[in-house]
Amino acid sequence: MRPLTRRVLDRLHRFFVGLMHIERRLEPWFRPQWNRLFREPTAAAIQFLINLPRRDEGLALAEERIDPDEKQSLDDIIDLMADQMRGHFRPGHYERGGNTKTHGLLRATVTIRDDLPPHCRKGVFKEARSYPAYVRFSGPGPDVPADIDDVGFASMAVKLMGVPGEKLMDEERFTQDFITICTPTFVTPNTRENAKLQYWSLLDMPLYYFLNPRDSHLLDFFMQSLWNETQYNPLGQRYWSCVPYLLGEGQAMMYSFVPRTDVEREIPGLPFGTPPFNYLRENMVKTLRRTDVEFDLCIQLQTDAHRMPIENAAVRWPEKLSPFIPAARVHIPRQEFDNQAQSDFARQLKMNPWHCLPEHRPLGNQSRARLRMYQELSNFRQEMNRTTHVEPTGEELFD
Repeated sequence: MRPLTRRVLDRLHRFFVGLMHIERRLEPWFRPQWNRLFREPTAAAIQFLINLPRRDEGLALAEERIDPDEKQSLDDIIDLMADQMRGHFRPGHYERGGNTKTHGLLRATVTIRDDLPPHCRKGVFKEARSYPAYVRFSGPGPDVPADIDDVGFASMAVKLMGVPGEKLMDEERFTQDFITICTPTFVTPNTRENAKLQYWSLLDMPLYYFLNPRDSHLLDFFMQSLWNETQYNPLGQRYWSCVPYLLGEGQAMMYSFVPRTDVEREIPGLPFGTPPFNYLRENMVKTLRRTDVEFDLCIQLQTDAHRMPIENAAVRWPEKLSPFIPAARVHIPRQEFDNQAQSDFARQLKMNPWHCLPEHRPLGNQSRARLRMYQELSNFRQEMNRTTHVEPTGEELFD
């Protein structure tokens, strides 16, 4: 890219981001009402347009199809994200390349329901029992901005411990990880497009992935914007897997964490003052000082291989075809978590959807990419921080 062109694009990008920051400060006064009235109808219209050019590939339920350029796309993603990490962090203080800013790592218990239908009783859902867990709430990457200045993105990752049975990754023998974000569809439909997003992110101009007139992704931008909004408290947000997983052989599922608890939602300083840099963490602290917090872990089964695709993460699986079923309860007890030892442990912790039982193997090109991408980037992060990987047990002390 020519230097003059880059300078012009950079200034335009800063202008658009500035407008977004103003909107984030004003959203609490109109966005909840807008969401109730217009979000689902608008999402349905956008999804209709996304589906128009798609053709039925004749795949079976839970069937995958590997594109010939998938490995090259993954190589590009890993290289670009590693370069981003080098540009944003210094040795000893490396954060994750994505889902970068940790709002809090919490102790929890996940209890499998005893009323699941037989066809759902696979893997960790096989029997009604409880697992100790860590829950990590985080914000977007690749940097660590003030909460009010992020892109309105949040993620929730749950690591079950004490899970018996064979695992797909050797580095952890007794864990099962669930990775979710605050939008029901992923930011890119596949790894080929994700590599393009990482290129623009490396230039610190990610909006141009969506707005590039020669290769625009406007429909994905509009779909993401319906859920990317001013965040109030990670403990009161719904999260989705966005990509599918096995639920036993020949059966695919999405999953979602649905909040059940009223939480602290105040953002001091809005609209035009200066909210605390980490107000999301502060609202988590306030909430967990006064009450326990719970989520339902719900699963959605694939019932139509075309309308609920495995390889296209930009397509939202219709709940009219297959509603979400409550499968487990996540219980986060009142606790103190905002201490340096726990924060250091969170930085060391590895979250990877391939830490799993074979019955929950991740499906689709973005999930296949995560196997190597998460492993290589987390190894790189730990190498730069001079830390080693330790499989957690839930018995760690942070005094």
